[in-house]
Amino acid sequence: MPELPEVETVRRGLAPAMEGAVIAQADVNRPDLRWPFPANMTERLTGQQVLRLRRRSKYILADLSSGETLLIHLGMSGRMLVSGDPLGQFAHEHPQKEKHDHVVLHLENGARITFNDPRRFGAMDLLDTESADQHKLLSVLGPEPLGNDFHEAHLIEAFKAKNSPIKSALLDQRIVAGLGNIYVCEALFRGGISPARKALKVSKPRVATLVPIIRDVLSEAIEAGGSSLKDFRQADGELGYFQHSFDVYGREGQPCRTPNCGATISRIVQSGRSSFYCTTCQT
Repeated sequence: MPELPEVETVRRGLAPAMEGAVIAQADVNRPDLRWPFPANMTERLTGQQVLRLRRRSKYILADLSSGETLLIHLGMSGRMLVSGDPLGQFAHEHPQKEKHDHVVLHLENGARITFNDPRRFGAMDLLDTESADQHKLLSVLGPEPLGNDFHEAHLIEAFKAKNSPIKSALLDQRIVAGLGNIYVCEALFRGGISPARKALKVSKPRVATLVPIIRDVLSEAIEAGGSSLKDFRQADGELGYFQHSFDVYGREGQPCRTPNCGATISRIVQSGRSSFYCTTCQT
């Protein structure tokens, strides 16, 4: 599933074509994805101007001139692709319609935004913009890891009574929003912390060091266009490149990249997810 860097990469790719543009026609080609689309979705989107494109955790939010916000979740295999060349930035002609093109937005500037999702685990909804933060999917989210509300004191307080492994704690979207398996593995490696260590057993100084590490890992991944492992593509269809920089994720049995370490990367399963780490460098 795309994590924060992938979703932010898509948002940044969509913004030049979508922000300020009017949706001339919205084609909704099926009644649902992960859950049913909102009633009259075609009519509620058509004719609306996209005022702003933002992100909250792993959701893209398009604020519309109608006072509603289009919430988009990419799911496991969802892609948001731009075609056309409204601003001289996209060299992609409009492609032929594909089987899994479930929602298509035709913009007045000539761009086309296509939501393609073969596995249909993605989702879309329409929310009242003023109360969007109270939506059931957004109200439970913790602070954004790249925002000012994510800081040492917050993470230390969140971990002080957390008896679960630190890997699980960092995946808890109520503690920090948008982190997923890949980037937690990478952050814990840089922090020298075993994913199996209980969160409450990690010293305050070590917890504090995780804040800038998490920020750095996410920022580097966004700069690289995210990580393309299976389905992820940027809004222009290109691959992300951060997977070439992984220190531990997906590297089971390969040498640890820490100079003079000599160990190999191990894998354990935690809550049904693979955790990759170095048993020598991470304690």
